[in-house]
Amino acid sequence: MKALPSRRRLAALPAAAWLLLKPSLAHATADEPARLTGAVAFDLGGNGQQVPWRITLYVPPGEVPADGWPVLYLLDGNAVTATAIDIERVQAPYPDATGIATRFVVVGIGYPGDDPYDGLRRSWDYTPPPGRSYPPAQLGGPPIRTGGADAFLRFVLDDLRPAIARRCRVDPSRQAVFGHSFGGLFVLHALARAPAAFSHWIAASPSIYWEDAVVLESIAELEKASPNGARVLLLAGAYEEALAPFQRVAPDHEARRARLASTRTVELTRAMTERLSRISGVTSTFSLIPGRTHMTVLPEALNEAVAFFMQRSG
Repeated sequence: MKALPSRRRLAALPAAAWLLLKPSLAHATADEPARLTGAVAFDLGGNGQQVPWRITLYVPPGEVPADGWPVLYLLDGNAVTATAIDIERVQAPYPDATGIATRFVVVGIGYPGDDPYDGLRRSWDYTPPPGRSYPPAQLGGPPIRTGGADAFLRFVLDDLRPAIARRCRVDPSRQAVFGHSFGGLFVLHALARAPAAFSHWIAASPSIYWEDAVVLESIAELEKASPNGARVLLLAGAYEEALAPFQRVAPDHEARRARLASTRTVELTRAMTERLSRISGVTSTFSLIPGRTHMTVLPEALNEAVAFFMQRSG
């Protein structure tokens, strides 16, 4: 075995030689912001009364598929886009190990700023009309308004999708949308309003109970239509119908239990799955994710969403 240099010999080395032995020092640089590999961001929409949406676009490397890229659109983009991009980067290049048929584009629809959620804007964007007005979340803040889902859907279809098509070649027949909580509520409302807008619809822990389950009025309209080929995945966490172990010992466990009983997320999501499955032209599937609460279900839900959207058939 080759002998290591002694301390005396190391001390006698010139500075350049010492740096060769310590490459981490030789290449040290100042810290810089981390990047989402392969992603760009741009602002879109907005007007004098409203700031724009912050869009994150990830296009995978390599040759564009003959029919264009499949596209996965994500609501609450600030919270979930990085996870979805990592799923694409880690899994899609290895179809034999993952079953993912091809690489795909990720579009995160978020808001300016670094916080994962903009509670004020998502309350408006993701909830069906007619909506209501609620007291400010913070003293002196603006009131919380709901009911803007139709306007947000117009933005997605009329402004955002053309903006993505200008930046990369997409496959219009393979377009998916994913939303969680209020985002899942929006997915269901949008499905009823424009069932041909996406090929795949994924609603995780949708807030079906919201405002006296107003979304059911939208679904009733869908039942009168003739959607063609809409595929729907609904998901929920097992600890959305029973408290998680750490919640059972929380000081406010009774309030948490009452909250689960009022939202009935798993019960209503199962019922929605069955109702959609009875509509001609709609394929509807439910998945219960074990060991997850409303707030911890996202990583698994995104993973299942990608598999649902991109999995090889047969």
